[in-house]
Amino acid sequence: MSDLHIGPASSDDLAAVLDFWKTAAEGTSISDDLAGIGRLHARDPQALLLARRDGELVGTVIAGFDGWRCHLYRLAVHPEHRRRGIGSALLTAAEERFEELGGRRADAMALDRNEQAHGAWGAAGYHPEDQWTRWVKPLKG
Repeated sequence: MSDLHIGPASSDDLAAVLDFWKTAAEGTSISDDLAGIGRLHARDPQALLLARRDGELVGTVIAGFDGWRCHLYRLAVHPEHRRRGIGSALLTAAEERFEELGGRRADAMALDRNEQAHGAWGAAGYHPEDQWTRWVKPLKG
C-alpha cells in the first residue's frame, strides 16, 4: 500500500470531500455543507484526514479531539476501493493522532442500519456499548 497517502485536508479539499461523501458515506449529517465542514477545518485543521491513492481521494475520517475525548466520524472509503486496507490505514492514522494528543479512548459513530460499518468497526477492535444511547438536539446555529 505504498501508493496510499494519508494526511490532513486542506481548505481547498473541502468541496471535494462533500462530493465524495455523497458516494462513499452512508447517510447525511446536518453539518454536511461547506459552512459545517469549514468550521471543522478552521477549528482543527488536522482533524479531517484524507486517504489518496495516486492523487485520487479514496477515503476519509474525522478524528476529532475536544481535549477530553476522541471522536471518530465519517470513516468512508470509496466503494471501488473497499476491502484494500484503506479504512484500517485511516483508523491507524486517527488513533496515532489521538495518542499524540493524549487521548485515552476513541469512540465512533455508526448508523444502526449500516451493518457493513458494524463489521468494519468490529474488525478494528471497536464494540458498541449497550449502556449508552446518543441524545441529540438540532441547534439553530
